Amino acid sequence: MTALLIVVGLCLSIGDASSAQTRTLRIGLIGLDTSHVPAFTKMLNDATDPGHVPGARVVAGFKGGSPDVESSATRVDRFTAEIRDKWGVEIVDSIEELCRKVDAVIIHSVDGRTHLSQVRPVFAAKKRVFIDKPFTASYADAREIVRLSRESGVPFFSSSSLRYAGDLQAVLASDKLGKLTGAFTYGPSPTEPHHPDLFWYGIHAVEMLYTLMGSGCETITRVHTDDADMVVGRWKDGRTGTVRGTRAGKQDYGFVAFGEKATIATTPPMRSDYRGLLVEIIKFFQTGVVPVDPQVTLEMMAFMEAADLSKARNGAPVKLSEITSQSR
Repeated sequence: MTALLIVVGLCLSIGDASSAQTRTLRIGLIGLDTSHVPAFTKMLNDATDPGHVPGARVVAGFKGGSPDVESSATRVDRFTAEIRDKWGVEIVDSIEELCRKVDAVIIHSVDGRTHLSQVRPVFAAKKRVFIDKPFTASYADAREIVRLSRESGVPFFSSSSLRYAGDLQAVLASDKLGKLTGAFTYGPSPTEPHHPDLFWYGIHAVEMLYTLMGSGCETITRVHTDDADMVVGRWKDGRTGTVRGTRAGKQDYGFVAFGEKATIATTPPMRSDYRGLLVEIIKFFQTGVVPVDPQVTLEMMAFMEAADLSKARNGAPVKLSEITSQSR
């Protein structure tokens, strides 16, 4: 299914879809240690911003932060001060307090290891939630979040902003390509020691691949060097999709889509920004309709974890079922 509508039996503080679409929603941010925090806050709170997304406003934030992740520890105080001082966002001491003040939640924490523990009280408070990349730092955590969402009746979604890049969406909306026969995507892929390699930044190129190919990958093979990774997936219908993650040279994003009627490739630099994703987030908060099936997101986590296993096995093929069949 391409869209999942979860009807929550319990009364959510977000109210029904019609009222949510006619009032300004109060948004709470968890994890103030990524550049997405000031960027999203400005697009929501500044009506004069060219990329302004109406319908919601950031009103509260929980600092969070991970002292053992450099990009978190060195930025969390600066981003916290920026949204507090420039945009008047209230900084609270707990996630539970934040949930009492808002209609919906965005988890921005740059450390995917924290997302499972951070989303538990959000589900308990019955707040719709978007979880920023990396969704988690393991397939096991990702599967548990999907289970908790189902158990609580509270919908969530997660996505890289690259899913909604203008060039990519234009190809999907066009009939020039015809039936997709395969795809190649590429993007920067620096790593971080506390996350499987692709989870940290390679997720952007993986998200583009799944935006084009959809789910159904069965086997992957990874070639790894210090400068780059090549991960080739074989889908159950026989198609192949390839991700190249780069760590040397020009760090562009892009894709090649192979179709029955045409081959379409981006010309670097590919156009992308946060606005397309933020529009989908607010629409989801208003309606409860999930734009990315959680099972697709879960398969992407298995794809990336299988890539790590292939690397450990010197490039041997790995079936995704080896990851997804792990004991719960």
